[in-house]
Amino acid sequence: MLFIIIACFLSGNIDNFSKPADVSKPGGFAPYGIRGVFYGAALVYFSYIGYDATSTMAEEVKIPARCMPAGVSGSVIIVSILYCLMGSALCALVPYDKIDPNAPFAVAFRQTKGWTWAANLVGAGASVGIITSLLVAMLGQARYICVIGRSCVIPKWFAKVNPSTGTPINATVFLGCCTAIIAFFTDLEILVSLVSIGTLFVFYMVANALIYKRHVVLGITSVWPTLLFLVLFSATAVGFTVFWQLPYELWWVLLLWAGSFIFLTVAFWLLIPTVNRPTNWSAPLMPWSALASIFLNIFLLGSLDKSSFQRFGLWTLAALAFYILYGVHSTHDAESSSLEGLKISDKAGVLASPDTVKATTPPLHAPSDGSPPEICCVSVV
Repeated sequence: MLFIIIACFLSGNIDNFSKPADVSKPGGFAPYGIRGVFYGAALVYFSYIGYDATSTMAEEVKIPARCMPAGVSGSVIIVSILYCLMGSALCALVPYDKIDPNAPFAVAFRQTKGWTWAANLVGAGASVGIITSLLVAMLGQARYICVIGRSCVIPKWFAKVNPSTGTPINATVFLGCCTAIIAFFTDLEILVSLVSIGTLFVFYMVANALIYKRHVVLGITSVWPTLLFLVLFSATAVGFTVFWQLPYELWWVLLLWAGSFIFLTVAFWLLIPTVNRPTNWSAPLMPWSALASIFLNIFLLGSLDKSSFQRFGLWTLAALAFYILYGVHSTHDAESSSLEGLKISDKAGVLASPDTVKATTPPLHAPSDGSPPEICCVSVV
């Protein structure tokens, strides 16, 4: 990566940032305007989904409260800097209209005099990078599926963990097969749009959930003020995004919308108290940071095309149908079995109450001296 950045800047030309090879095409630093910039940002959003995969490793980290924020924040900063440098280096090496969408760096080096030999090297590195990205995506998704399997929303077979490695083996194998089949039969542009819209929607929901979690405690505070604010803020963001897509430009209307964002946020910040503040690490500048995430996710969603929303809608309907037909009933059966087990334990003399359940389980390995294994008491609240 450092080789590509240095080589591109050494052999590039600063005029390539503003002058296309074909003079009939739009020129300038942003040839398609600010709308083109946001459309490109919405499409490449999938490049940043590896960081949520880092958070799925919390169960395998010794001190997650300290290590997870440092790992996620540090990786975002480092990769963002490298991503910007790579994009700038490519634009310096060749004009934007000469960039090959399938193999940008390899073709760019092949087109540059004296750097033909580097094309194969860069192509090999890109192939390895694609494999690494697939493995990282599977790493996080496998743990998502494992946790969902534990709750019985999907078959519990997916929650099986390898006793030697401590990794979700069934979920990993299943995802590997699905990834190979989808990649073989699906066009790359469709996959990119689907991954982007899915990631944007998930991040939007997470930001809403973060605000809800901070300001709502069931039985203590009312949920309606927070829900009403989230609905109004999202509706305002949708209105701003729709107006942005219109062919005519009325900047005073956009400024009016921006003022409404600030007014809603300040009113919520002053009137609705924070009742659930984490004791360890927590997201800074709340609720401003989460609301900025909500707005940006909706805004980038508005930059995607109609077919992306149609495909996303079909996948969402399929997931909802599976949840209604299987997940709801399976989870209910699992809860019923758990309650029945608690009743049996209570009759046998084991302490069981609605608030605290004391469960005794032996350790994985007995002592080597042949003495009876100690009993580990686990309190589940």
